[in-house]
Amino acid sequence: MKLMLCSVFMFSCFQLFSQSYNPAIDVQHYDYSLALTDSNNTIHGDAVITLEFKETVSEFPLDLTAKNGEGKGMTVSAVREGNKAIHFTQDNQHLILHTAGAAGSQHTYAIRYSGIPADGLIIANNKFGSRGFFGDNWPNRAHNWLPCIDHPSDKATVDFHITAPDHYTVVANGALQEEKNLPDHLKLTHWKESSPLSPKVMVIGVADFAVDHPGDAMGIPIWNYVYKENKDLGFKSYAVALQILPFYITHIGPYPFEKQGNVQSKTRFGGLENASAIFYFENSVGSPGVESLMAHEIAHQWFGDAATETQWRHLWLSEGFATYMTLCYLENKYGPDTLKTSLQKDREKVIKFEKRKFTPIVDTSIKEDYMQLLNPNSYEKGGWVLHMLRHALGDDIFWKGISTYYKTYRNSNASSADFQKVMESASGKDLHDYFHQWLDQPGHPHVAITWKYDPDKKALLIDFTQHDGDYLFDFPLEYTVDGSPYRADIHGRTTHVELPLAGKPTTFTPDPNTNVLASFEVTAN
Repeated sequence: MKLMLCSVFMFSCFQLFSQSYNPAIDVQHYDYSLALTDSNNTIHGDAVITLEFKETVSEFPLDLTAKNGEGKGMTVSAVREGNKAIHFTQDNQHLILHTAGAAGSQHTYAIRYSGIPADGLIIANNKFGSRGFFGDNWPNRAHNWLPCIDHPSDKATVDFHITAPDHYTVVANGALQEEKNLPDHLKLTHWKESSPLSPKVMVIGVADFAVDHPGDAMGIPIWNYVYKENKDLGFKSYAVALQILPFYITHIGPYPFEKQGNVQSKTRFGGLENASAIFYFENSVGSPGVESLMAHEIAHQWFGDAATETQWRHLWLSEGFATYMTLCYLENKYGPDTLKTSLQKDREKVIKFEKRKFTPIVDTSIKEDYMQLLNPNSYEKGGWVLHMLRHALGDDIFWKGISTYYKTYRNSNASSADFQKVMESASGKDLHDYFHQWLDQPGHPHVAITWKYDPDKKALLIDFTQHDGDYLFDFPLEYTVDGSPYRADIHGRTTHVELPLAGKPTTFTPDPNTNVLASFEVTAN
């Protein structure tokens, strides 16, 4: 339901806004001024939000969590447009501005609010007992501390003006504009991000950081922020970003933001791809998987942050891309066996997950708890979709398509269909069936392979049979017979192949190079 249909505000009508996505307005810019203190967890905020009305409305909501029974949440004290006070109300999850907007007009509203964040901004001591403040917004938790449109489809530029005790270092999205000492041992820090972001990747990090600038990667400054107690080990661990960025810039396209920042933090995730200020879990420093973790989160700067999914159900465009780009980086650095081994492990995870939840990659059943999308379908299976596409199209066309997709949707949003169109244009092929079966259908091919040698025909007779009850996939399958390579195009329930051979073979190996997401049962007769 579009907002223009609600000419008079009623609660029943407002229920239609319960989804964060709001097609009637398009935020252009956020300017957040936040005051933080060591004496308590209350934050004081002034948000200046510039937005454009796409439709004529009599009133509209912004996402903002109100104070709850436990005393956590944000209380708005004033809303103004210029010198004019704006009437407003709050419900549990929204700030409703009772003011009209005409389609095509642009307005700027100043919102004063305060409270203890119920979520989204983690205020806690780190593992060394030192206090810190860390934004942790994914997927739609930003509105627990920031008034916004908390959905990936509404992207805007953002400024953060943070006033905090002067012993803290403040990092946020974008480029540092100013650090200014204030009376009473306070400091004002201003960061500005000039590329539009969705709120899921807008953050601040405030802690007693040690800061390192190990260098630039193809002109992009890298800045690392670690707890002072982890200074030496942290600087060494995070410096691997200098190796990661050049691979992505070369293969995908220009880095989209003003800096590449890596931050040791209190995030609930292993890593959170906040634009130009990636947060990593506290024990990432010195961990054996830190390079892979960083390669994944840095890949998100292109896919997820700059080119962002239109809806949560297309999350694979973020997580599947980051998963596979990581494997490509590791393949480039350590060799093809690294890619093959990783794909085998990822295939096992996908198949194991299917036994627990049989659902497609583009899962339209999840309406609210988007954490459920953080599963092997979005990550490993999404990565497999890209790998099989690369194998089908060849490296040159695949990377041409990937870079074109990024160039086309940088600073905007894309759906799975948008990506399909780009790859079709790059390859000159109709890829509808490919994307339909791998994105919209649950499961994977289960193939029973039986083979026997016919001495009269001097041929190997092979039957490839997809299991009863399964969706019937079409895909090319490579296999080897006594080490010699062959290929069969699998269609329908059973595919029969007669392979001329002078004598009976001893070995049959399906998918020897790990190029198809399938499971096999091989029987020799």
